[in-house]
Amino acid sequence: QVQLAESGGGLVQAGDTLRLSCAASGRTFSAYDMGWFRQAPGQEREFVAAISWSGRSTYYVDSVKGRFTISRDNAKNTVYLQMNSLKPEDTAVYYCAAKERSSGPFSTSAGYAYWGQGTQVTVSS
Repeated sequence: QVQLAESGGGLVQAGDTLRLSCAASGRTFSAYDMGWFRQAPGQEREFVAAISWSGRSTYYVDSVKGRFTISRDNAKNTVYLQMNSLKPEDTAVYYCAAKERSSGPFSTSAGYAYWGQGTQVTVSS
């Protein structure tokens, strides 16, 4: 198993920057592909970004391409989500998740077996 803990959320203004971190403990971090998902009030959880276990492949939802960057440091057991040019529509609880390398598409939440508790990101206009 792996335990995940997000940090870095907060209240910012439109156009500002935040960096979310997700620290992993337990099994070998490099065994997992990692993803970020978000859920706004009254909406379903949606895929935001994902990165392969090696860091060589990254994936993004169209609405964040060019603004968000996912990265990982396997030596520190941490995955990051750099969020630039934030918009009010980015307001949500952001979740970090881990999946086994062979368990389904990166953008599908069903393949992720482990989830953090989430961190709130609020962007004011």
